[in-house]
Amino acid sequence: MLRLASGLLLEMRDRGVAPDAFSYSTLLAALTRAGHLDHALTFLPLMEDDAVAPDLVLFSNLIHLALRAGDAPKALALFSRLRAAGIKPDLKAYNAAIAAYCKSGLLRDAKRLLLHDIPSDGVAPDAESYSPILAALARRGQHLAAVSLFTHMRSVAGVKPDLSVFNIVLNAYGQLDLARDADRLFWSMRRAGVTPSVVTYNTMLRVYGDAGLFGEAVHLFGLMRTAASDGGDRGGSVKPNVVTYNTMIAIYGKSLEDEKAGSLVQDMQANGIPPNAITYSTILSIWVKAGKLDRAGKLFGKLREAGTEIDPVLYQTMVVAYERAGLVSQAKRLLHELKDSEDVPKETSIKILASAGRVEEAAWLFRRAADAGEIRDTSVYRTMVDLFAKNRRHRNVVEVFDEMRKAGSLPDSETIAITMNAHGKLKEFDEAAELYRAMREEGCVFSDRVHFQMVSLLGAQKDFDALEALLGELSDDPSIDKRELYLVAAGVYERACKFDESSQIIRQIRSPNAFGANEVQTRRSSISGDRFRQDSNAVTENSRL
Repeated sequence: MLRLASGLLLEMRDRGVAPDAFSYSTLLAALTRAGHLDHALTFLPLMEDDAVAPDLVLFSNLIHLALRAGDAPKALALFSRLRAAGIKPDLKAYNAAIAAYCKSGLLRDAKRLLLHDIPSDGVAPDAESYSPILAALARRGQHLAAVSLFTHMRSVAGVKPDLSVFNIVLNAYGQLDLARDADRLFWSMRRAGVTPSVVTYNTMLRVYGDAGLFGEAVHLFGLMRTAASDGGDRGGSVKPNVVTYNTMIAIYGKSLEDEKAGSLVQDMQANGIPPNAITYSTILSIWVKAGKLDRAGKLFGKLREAGTEIDPVLYQTMVVAYERAGLVSQAKRLLHELKDSEDVPKETSIKILASAGRVEEAAWLFRRAADAGEIRDTSVYRTMVDLFAKNRRHRNVVEVFDEMRKAGSLPDSETIAITMNAHGKLKEFDEAAELYRAMREEGCVFSDRVHFQMVSLLGAQKDFDALEALLGELSDDPSIDKRELYLVAAGVYERACKFDESSQIIRQIRSPNAFGANEVQTRRSSISGDRFRQDSNAVTENSRL
C-alpha cells in the first residue's frame, strides 16, 4: 500500500501536478510509522523542489525514527535541518536531539541544548531532557558531574526525577563510594512518588556489593526472593531476574564463596530463570580465581556442545582464563576456531578477535563478512576502525570507512576523526578535505576534534589560505571551544615556523577580553579569514600601545 502511495505521488509530479503539504505529510508520516526512514528521507528534496516546507511534526517523527533505528548521526542531521528551516523545536524534538547528541558522544552540545537553548526558547525541560546527559556522564565515569546535574535538576530547574534518573544517580553514588547516600535515596523513592523497578533493586545490589556491604545485599536479595516465592510484590520488593542473580553471583565471588555462587545457578534454573552468557562468564571467572580451572574448562565445553549462544564476554573470559593459567596454546586454539566457526555469528567473532588484538584474523573475517553482506551492526565497523588505527594500519582504516559508507551507514564523529587522521598519515590531504566537506554536507554533527583535525591537516599541507578561511568560519561557530581552536592553530603555525602568526594567536588567547564566561566567543566575522587575521593583529597593536 505504501509503495502504491509513493508511486501515486511521484506520478503526480511527473504530470506537472505539485503535491501539497498534506499529501507529503501523510505519505512521510506513514513511511516513518512503518519504519521506512531512508525511503521517507528521499522525499525531502522533492518537497524543497515543490516549495513545500516540512513542519515540526514531520521533522520530529523523522528524528525519533532515526533515533529508534540507532542512527544518531542521521537524527542530528535532521535536527539541524529543522533549525535551518527556521522551525522552533518543541520539547519532544529537543529531547530527541539531546539523546542523539549523547549517543554520538557530543556531550557538550547536549548540555548546551539543555542549559541554554531550551530555556532561551521558553521550553520547560522535563526528566527525559536530563536522563540522556546523566546517562552519558555515567558512561564516561563523570559521576560527580552527574550528581551535580541531578542537584541542579531538582533544586534549580525544579524538575522531578523519574525512574530512569533515579537509577542513574543511584549508580553514580555507588561509583563515588557513597553507598549510604544511595541507600537513603533508594528508600526515599516511594515518598517521591516513584516506584522502584527491578533495575533499581539490581543497581542497589551492585552498590552494596561494590561497597562490601554484603549483609545489606543479601537482605535485599532475600526480599526479592520472597516476592518471587509469593508470586507478587511483598514488602515493597520485586521479583528477581537474570541480572539480579548475576549480580548476586558476582557478590558471592567477591566474598570468595564460590560454592554459594554455583548454587545460585541451580536456584535460578529452579525458578524458571535461564542463565545467560554473563551468568556463565561470571561463574567461569570465579572458578578460575578459585583455582578450579578444570571445572571452568568442562563447563565451557558443555556450553559449546549444548549450542549455548557464545557472546564476546563469555568467549573472551575463557581466553583470558587460559592465558592467566599459562595455557597459551589453548587460548590460541579458541581464537583460531572463531575464523571458521558456524556456531558463533561472524559479527561476534570479529569483536572477540579484535578485543584480543588478533589483527590478521579479525581483518580476514571482516573482509569475508563484508563481501557477503553479513555486517549489519554498525559497531563492527567502528571496532575494526579502532583496531586498525591502534595498530597504525591507516590504509585499512580508510578501507573499512569506505565499506561503512557503501553499506549506507552514517559514521559518528569519532570515526570521521580517525579516518581523517588516517588520510593525513597517508599524505592524502585532498581526500581528508573531501571527507570533511562531504560529511558536513550530509549533516553530520562534528565534535571539536574533527574540526581541529582539519585545521592540523591543512597546516601539514601548508595550505594556509584554506587554513585561515576555515579558522574564520569556525570562529563564528558558538558550539566550538575557541580557546582550544586557537591553541591548535597556534601549534600549526609554530610547526610551520610561522612564529609571528603563532605569537599573535597566543597574545589573543591571553587577552582579558578574548573569551566570554564560558570560554566561547561568538563573533560576527566573514568566512574568508580576514577578520581572524584582523583580530589577531588588533590584539598585537593593542599590546604594543
